[in-house]
Amino acid sequence: MKPFNLNDRLIYPATLRNRVSISHALGKYIPQNGVLLEIASGSGEHGVFFQQCFPSITWQTSDPESLHRKSIISWISHEGLCSTMPEPLDIDVDIRPWPITSELRSLIKGIVCINMIHISSWTCTRSLFEEAKNILKKNQFLMIYGPFFRNDKPTLESNLNFDESLKRQNPLWGIRNLDSVNEIAFSNGFELEKVIEMPANNLSVIYLLN
Repeated sequence: MKPFNLNDRLIYPATLRNRVSISHALGKYIPQNGVLLEIASGSGEHGVFFQQCFPSITWQTSDPESLHRKSIISWISHEGLCSTMPEPLDIDVDIRPWPITSELRSLIKGIVCINMIHISSWTCTRSLFEEAKNILKKNQFLMIYGPFFRNDKPTLESNLNFDESLKRQNPLWGIRNLDSVNEIAFSNGFELEKVIEMPANNLSVIYLLN
């Protein structure tokens, strides 16, 4: 679905529908201080909302698209968060190492990635875990949110239709199988902490670094 645009601020209706439920899933894992790095922040709507939900931490957004980074900056300004939230980083998960200073790296206590892996190539999922393990410390978390196929659950027709529509847009896209994502996670030193059922057939998947 194409976003609305209000003075550089992109607005995705899905964000309004899922941001509260995602914040509830995140709540248990939010540290008392430090930085949470969001990969593929898109419009920035999630970022400003989570910064307001969890004021004890700093929410560091990022996105490889200049249009998205422009929207994020506009949202930060619109919500009066310029003194709290830094500007977004230009991070493409497949271009490594990610452009993160040693100072910022020392402050990061978790990584969040919302609705990326099904609209990017499989190499991006690999890169996400491979780079996250170099940034996070033991017992810090990586959370992935989005639709998944699961071997232990029946596949819904709506997800099959969505998967087909994604592949029509780009043959490298598509809903990922959770077991396949887990294999990459485990090979990079992560353990599966929790799978949280979310509205609209999505999951929040929490991994901890061993």
